[in-house]
Amino acid sequence: HVQLVESGGRVAQPGESLNLSCAASGFVFRTYGMKWSRQAPGKELEWVATIDARGSTTYYPPRLEGRFIISRDNAKNTLYLQMNSLKSEDTALYYCATDSPVRYGYLDYWGQGTQVTVS
Repeated sequence: HVQLVESGGRVAQPGESLNLSCAASGFVFRTYGMKWSRQAPGKELEWVATIDARGSTTYYPPRLEGRFIISRDNAKNTLYLQMNSLKSEDTALYYCATDSPVRYGYLDYWGQGTQVTVS
């Protein structure tokens, strides 16, 4: 049974830092690239960050690079997102998900999300 369980979301003030976690189980975590995405109320899903399976390479959209940091601990089957200098526009439901090519047989898994509110 595959599970991705996000945690760490809360109400934060602008300028604060926040760390999200995603505990993975039911699949071979260390073989999958992973990502964070977010969805703000009334807006489309937005990609936030991706990390490769080994944790050696990370990718960010230009407007978030330098403020958000994605990392992983394969020994703990856990994905992280460190968010710094939070802004009101960071308010969203944050999801962790797998990010490896389905055309190569990888499966697409998503968590239920954790709410971050910056106010």
